[in-house]
Amino acid sequence: MMQFTETPSQPLHQITPFSIPTMNKNQIHRARPWPGFPTSKGLGSFGDANCMEQLLVHCANAIESNDATLAQQILWVLNNIAPPDGDSNQRLTCAFLRALIVRAAKSGTCKMLAAMANTRCNLSIDIHTFSIIELASFVDLTPWHRFGFTAANAAILEAVEGYSVIHIVDLSLTHCMQIPTLIDAIANRLEGPPLVKLTVAGAATEDVPPMLDLTYEELGSKLVNFARSRNVMLEFRVVPSSYTDGFSSLIEQLRVQHLVYAESGEALVINCHMMLHHIPEETFSFPNTNSNPYSFEPTSTQSLRTMFLKAVRGLDPTVVVLVDEDADLTSNNLVCRLRSAFNYLWIPYDTVDTFLPQGSKQRQWYEADICWKIENVIAHEGVQRLERLEPKSRWVQRMRNSNFRGISFGEEAFSEVKTMLDEHAAGWGLKKEDDDLVLTWKGHNVVFATAWVPA
Repeated sequence: MMQFTETPSQPLHQITPFSIPTMNKNQIHRARPWPGFPTSKGLGSFGDANCMEQLLVHCANAIESNDATLAQQILWVLNNIAPPDGDSNQRLTCAFLRALIVRAAKSGTCKMLAAMANTRCNLSIDIHTFSIIELASFVDLTPWHRFGFTAANAAILEAVEGYSVIHIVDLSLTHCMQIPTLIDAIANRLEGPPLVKLTVAGAATEDVPPMLDLTYEELGSKLVNFARSRNVMLEFRVVPSSYTDGFSSLIEQLRVQHLVYAESGEALVINCHMMLHHIPEETFSFPNTNSNPYSFEPTSTQSLRTMFLKAVRGLDPTVVVLVDEDADLTSNNLVCRLRSAFNYLWIPYDTVDTFLPQGSKQRQWYEADICWKIENVIAHEGVQRLERLEPKSRWVQRMRNSNFRGISFGEEAFSEVKTMLDEHAAGWGLKKEDDDLVLTWKGHNVVFATAWVPA
């Protein structure tokens, strides 16, 4: 996963606004007991993940109910048990604590906490901007993205076998980092390399890490040169389009192209890598449904996300590959979202010790991206809340409802992914669920890969 670092002017566990000088550790729960708060004479027993999660839940409820006194008491405890340089559970909890403070500062519902946050501490996240070389090496550090790249490329290569022209629409969070490996594989086809057309959505990743230090036009030029070095002719095109309206301008251009090239025998590949969960779904309220970019109106059971998939189905693609993180962060209820995020995002914190040393710049970048994601899930609402992950089961249902049929990853794809995982820590695993592949960490689902054709 692409991750970045937070560099507050003062470490969060040293920030004094949330300390209560007149209140000792034993007085905290006596002064204001609340259900589920652990009874302890000290802070040492508060350090397990379940207790930290409960404290965060109580803190969120206090902030939402504008109970500044209770919120301040819990924040005092969390500040002392969750330093930003602690173990994985402590760093995870520290990130959630920071996000709750940002939420209080943004909403103003807990005005005392908001004032303290605004005047006494720096809550900004220092997001690293990658060079293309940095990003290419960074994604190789962990299977988080490599799993999807490997599985998707295997499915794409099988689907486009025999085509002389391949049009790939790359909706990816990682700025086409999957494409060079795919070009290498295409260049080695027995029937010779095809013409490859690569289309990307230009405005899709502007506000979401990882950030790239060059324009997509510059990126495209580098990809064209790389493909030429492999004797593959590549045409690169950027379409200004965004997830906020379901990539409507991209869909419209693809529709026009479909009319032109429908009889030419061109393979159309829609590659979706951790991007579609940014498209608004059912829990998002459209401020103006009359501005719907598609030709049919959204209903209570048909979100912009589903409308996008139906529009893609209308293009009659050769194959659609959908890779995303396997979690549910769509609830409009803050506590439900917090619990779900806490019980998923422990995984990147737990894995980092296996591939990045403490204090390294890459580790700072890595953990800051998790902080960014946690803040987006917890502190933001409406159009600003981009991280609206859905579990695999819901995406499978969406695809079937949009008249797609799942296709199975073959043994060769499974073997390639397994070989890739052997390069990483022993905790990573791979399993098949029906037609799909799922990346796991210590038995917990992390990322899924699915492949689809028109039904």
